[in-house]
Amino acid sequence: MVGETIIRDFPILARTLHQDKKLIYLDSAATSQKPIRVIEAMDAYYHLTNANVHRGIHTLAEKSTEDYESARKRIANFVGVNDEKQIIFTRNTTESINLIAKSWGQQNLQPGDVVLLTEMEHHSNIVPWYMLREEKDIRVEFIRVTSDGELDLEHLKSLLKFAPKLVSFMHVSNVLGTINPAKEIVRSAHEAGAIVLVDGAQSVPHMPVDITELDADFYAFSAHKMCGPTGIGILYGKEGLLESMPPFLGGGDMIRKVTFEGFKANDLPYKFEAGTPAIAEAIGFGAAIDYLSSLGMDAIYTHEKQLASYAYNALSEVNGLEILGPGADRRCGVLSFTLEGIHPHDIAQLLDQEGIAVRAGHHCAMPLHDKLMIPASTRASMYLYNTNQDIEALILGLRKVIEVFN
Repeated sequence: MVGETIIRDFPILARTLHQDKKLIYLDSAATSQKPIRVIEAMDAYYHLTNANVHRGIHTLAEKSTEDYESARKRIANFVGVNDEKQIIFTRNTTESINLIAKSWGQQNLQPGDVVLLTEMEHHSNIVPWYMLREEKDIRVEFIRVTSDGELDLEHLKSLLKFAPKLVSFMHVSNVLGTINPAKEIVRSAHEAGAIVLVDGAQSVPHMPVDITELDADFYAFSAHKMCGPTGIGILYGKEGLLESMPPFLGGGDMIRKVTFEGFKANDLPYKFEAGTPAIAEAIGFGAAIDYLSSLGMDAIYTHEKQLASYAYNALSEVNGLEILGPGADRRCGVLSFTLEGIHPHDIAQLLDQEGIAVRAGHHCAMPLHDKLMIPASTRASMYLYNTNQDIEALILGLRKVIEVFN
C-alpha cells in the first residue's frame, strides 16, 4: 500500500510549520523524504559496526564490508542487473555522468565527434559535455522538444545521420514530467553506432526499470531521490565498456598494485571507487531499496500516475495557470507550471506559509526554460507518500496566492 497508509513511515511528515500548518511536501523531484527504516539502518551502522570497508579482518570491518557489498547487490537486482560489479557507487547522478565524460569521453572522443543530447536535459547532462567540448573540440547537438513537451523523434532520426559517438538523455524530465520512450531511443542510437547513456534520476525512484532489458550502455541514478540518503549514487555500465575505460580518480582502493614506477588498477567495480566510500550511505541506500521493494514499484508507479492525473486536472481548473509538458496520460508525478502575472518565487514563498513545499526556479534546466521563453516555473512533484488531499491543499494554496496578488 502507498499514499496515506505509509505516511507514518516518514517521521518528517508528522511535523508542522508556520503556526501549526501541516507539512505538505511536494518537492520530491529535488529530494525525497526518508522512511524510518533508512534512518535506523544508518544509525545502527554508526552505533554498532562503524569501520572502514575492504581493509580489515577484524569483526567490525568484516561486518561493515558485508553490509556495504550487500547493498550493492540489492541495488543491482532492483534495476535488473545480474552482475553487481557493473554497479559503481558514486556521489550522485551528476558525478556518474561526469565520470563517463572524463573517463570514456576523454578516451574515445576526437575533435569533430558528435555528442547528442536533448533540449530537456538537466545541467548535469549538458555542462560536462560542454567542458569536454572546450578540451577536445567535439560537437554537441540537441534533439528538439515539441510544443507539447515530448522529444521530436523525427528530429532524432535526422541527427543520427551525423553518426554521433554518444547519445545521452534523461529517462524522465525533471521539469516537464515527460516519460521518454527510452527503449526506442536506445535501439535507434545503437543502430546508428552510438553508445547510450541514460539519466535515470527521475525514473528509477518512480517506475519499474530493468536496465538489462533497456540495453543502455550506461545508466545513472541517485539514492536521495528514492527514499535513500544524500551523497551516494549509482553508475551502471556494461562490463566491456567499464573494463576498457581508465580510472576516474586515483588513490586508495582503486588500485591492485602501486610501485615506484607506476600502478595497476583494481578490478571492477573498485577501479572507479577511489578512497573511503560513503559506507553509511550505501547501507542506507540498501535499506531504501528494501523499503521500495516491499511496496512494489508497480504499485508506486500506479499510485503516482493516479496522482499526476488528479493534479493535472485540478491545476487545469486554476485561472491563469499553464502546465508545462504533455497531458496527464504521458507524464509522471512532476507538474511544472506558470501562473499569469505572478513570479514562481512569490508563489513558492506564499505556499510555504501554508506549509506547502514546492520548488521555484529553472530546476537546473535553463536551456529548456529559454526554449519555453519563461525565466522560471513552479514545480510540484509527488511521490509515494503524497495523496489527493495534498493536491487539494495545493489548489487551495494557489487560490490564496491569486487572492493576494489580486
